[in-house]
Amino acid sequence: MYLWVKALHVIALISWMAGLLYLPRLFVYHSQVGPGAQSELFKTMERGLSRYIMAPAMIVTWLAGLTLIFLGDWRDAHWLHAKLALVAVLTAIHFYFGFIVRAFARDENRRPARFFRIVNEVPTLLMIGIVILVVVKPF
Repeated sequence: MYLWVKALHVIALISWMAGLLYLPRLFVYHSQVGPGAQSELFKTMERGLSRYIMAPAMIVTWLAGLTLIFLGDWRDAHWLHAKLALVAVLTAIHFYFGFIVRAFARDENRRPARFFRIVNEVPTLLMIGIVILVVVKPF
């Protein structure tokens, strides 16, 4: 059972991370267009990605991950506590991206493309830390 839940966790995480890496790229392009057909297309893409791919993937990632903690009896592992802290930050970024999606939907974005290019790197850095903690288990 553990390995099936682990596979589900990895699949969901890959889907969630794909969204967390792609959505800010959409923000970069969206921030460079004015109101009109292009903007409406970006709004549809951002809303769909956020609602139908990222949100379910995040939920499954969390549920499968919590299940793994209990099935594997990892509750006392210090590396896990650090990993969960990074995943909490990743989750906060997910919700922040949702706030940005809603701002774009209302045509109220005030951030330049450069901001979104920088923000695009944050999930990558967190993912690197999470993978190192899971694979290396440094403490």
